[in-house]
This record gives sequence, C-alpha cells and structure tokens, in this order.
Amino acid sequence: MNPSQKLAQRLALGVPALLLAGAYLSQYGFGLYPCEMCWWQRYPHFAAVGLAFLSTLVPPRTLWIGLAGLAVLISGLIGAFHAGVEYGWWQGLTTCSGPLGANGGDPLDALLNAPLVRCDVAAWTLGGISLAGFNALISVVSAMAIFVLLGKGRRA
Repeated sequence: MNPSQKLAQRLALGVPALLLAGAYLSQYGFGLYPCEMCWWQRYPHFAAVGLAFLSTLVPPRTLWIGLAGLAVLISGLIGAFHAGVEYGWWQGLTTCSGPLGANGGDPLDALLNAPLVRCDVAAWTLGGISLAGFNALISVVSAMAIFVLLGKGRRA
C-alpha cells in the first residue's frame, strides 16, 4: 500500500474507534444515555472498525478500507438526520425509547427503571452543535478524506 492508502486505513480505523470511545465515555462517564437514533449511529462505526481492521489482514485492502469509509459516511448521514430531528427541522421516524438491558433481571423492572431518552432533545451541545451534529460533521468529513486518499492511492 502507498502512503495515501495507509493514511486512509488509519483514518478508517481511528476515527470510528475514537467516536465510539467518546460515545461510551459520554454514556458511562457523564450519564448521557443514548436514544435510539444515537444507537443507529454507533452500528456503522462498529462495522467500520471491523472492516478497517480486516483491511490489515486480508486483500484487497482498498476494498475493505473503502467499505469502512462507506460505513463512516452512513453513520454521519444518520447523525445529520438525527441532528435535524433535534433542531426541529423535521420529524424523526420512531418514538425513541430507551433500550432494555438483557442482564437476566426482571424485564418489567428494567423497563420501568430505564432512562427515557428522547431523540428530539439534544442531551448536550457545544456552540449549539449536538453530539449527533458533531458525529455528522466528523464522520462525513472523515469519510470524504478516506475516499480522496484512496483515489490518490489509485493514481499513484
């Protein structure tokens, strides 16, 4: 792999891993529980980390990096949709209920004690940008960078 492809690979692995780490730090360190759409944004990042890791082991490496970039982009687009719901630009697709834990306890107790997190209310903002908004910005820009770097690698 050339230097551009290696950088794309590092971005495809590092950006979603760091965004997931931030999401879990927010959740468990600061009590910012995720709504349903927050979870939707995490799933593509998990896929991106797996695909980018796969690119370190299995050819064709650029295919896995490109798919990881696509997963990062999908998370960013979900984040943009979620941010629009939070800002009241459009309505969400679901009623946004908190997830139930599968810890073997009483399901009714888990339901009654689960934090209710609405998708249309930003749990935290910085400069007017919600966490979903930051995910959208970081993910879309990172995905574009991954694609540009892969394109440079093909021409080199």
